Amino acid sequence: MSSSLLRLVSAGLLLSGFIAASACGSRSSIGDYDPDDSSVLPDGNLPDGASACGDGTCSAERGENCTTCTADCGKCSSCGNRVCDETETCGSCPSDCGKCATCGDAICQPTENCGSCAEDCGKCASCGDGACLGGEDCSTCPRDCGLCKTCGDKKCDAASGETCDSCPTDCGSCPKCEDGYCNGSEDCLSCAADCGICPGCGDKKCDAKSETCFTCPEDCGKCEGCGDGRCKAPGETCASCITDCGPCSVCGNKKCEGPYESCVNCPDDCGPCETLGCLDVLTCSIGCFTGSGVPEPSCVIDCAARGCPKVKYFYDQAFNCVFKNFAKCGRDFTCFQKVCSTEIAACIGAKCL
Repeated sequence: MSSSLLRLVSAGLLLSGFIAASACGSRSSIGDYDPDDSSVLPDGNLPDGASACGDGTCSAERGENCTTCTADCGKCSSCGNRVCDETETCGSCPSDCGKCATCGDAICQPTENCGSCAEDCGKCASCGDGACLGGEDCSTCPRDCGLCKTCGDKKCDAASGETCDSCPTDCGSCPKCEDGYCNGSEDCLSCAADCGICPGCGDKKCDAKSETCFTCPEDCGKCEGCGDGRCKAPGETCASCITDCGPCSVCGNKKCEGPYESCVNCPDDCGPCETLGCLDVLTCSIGCFTGSGVPEPSCVIDCAARGCPKVKYFYDQAFNCVFKNFAKCGRDFTCFQKVCSTEIAACIGAKCL
């Protein structure tokens, strides 16, 4: 086979591999390189010691520089002067030239990388290390670089690099947020519901660099619209507005997130329930009473659901007596044994088969 034909076949294999990887939304290890580059092997692999754009190493051997790989080599000195110079592109300097037209199509194109389009290619490996370096900025890595200045103005400004990742307050939560898993490009800023609150949240100081009503309502107050009974306002999630959206708990993520997940409504996460006798169910239910003497309905339902069929009638009688006399006895079971002696005695006598 001639060398020119071999080069053509190799280029075709590399391009096919890149398209397949891009279709899955992942960053190809060779996606940033020219398939005609002789340093790329015919089987599509990189030679030993070679690095890919986004791995944190600026490799001159691989042809990486501030223009071809801002993720590893940092922005060129002219980037940031608000003029899109001849040496700059939407891939190397989105702050001057704007985001590439393809950024946001869920495919990591050859002109894109984690530094220029985190939305398609994912965040750079160094994002989250506490240092705003390389190709990171407020749009690609708000966790290290802080929120963009326009974040919080209630407008999802794509020209400023705002996305559901970099500014959920304006652009809303990303589709995967609240699935119970902190994965992909999610972090404590873009999806507090899954990843938890960022360090510093809870110190009673609203840090404008990293905290908003969305990421830390504890410090910054509730977001506008929170409390209207509708979980629809941009940025409202179980993390930012429990009043409207309910607590953060997802059945099926292998975490038993109490108190609203239990063996009754989510055995996959919390394990199967142990069947309880009448006295155990009654004791469980007494623990559901608040200080005002009103039981939490969901708590009582969970307790009652664990009782075997044979004891439910006797449990109902004993619980009704406890409810009527709670103001008198509080949680003093000895008191209940006196004022509800008949009902509790029947409950104790009821046995599961």
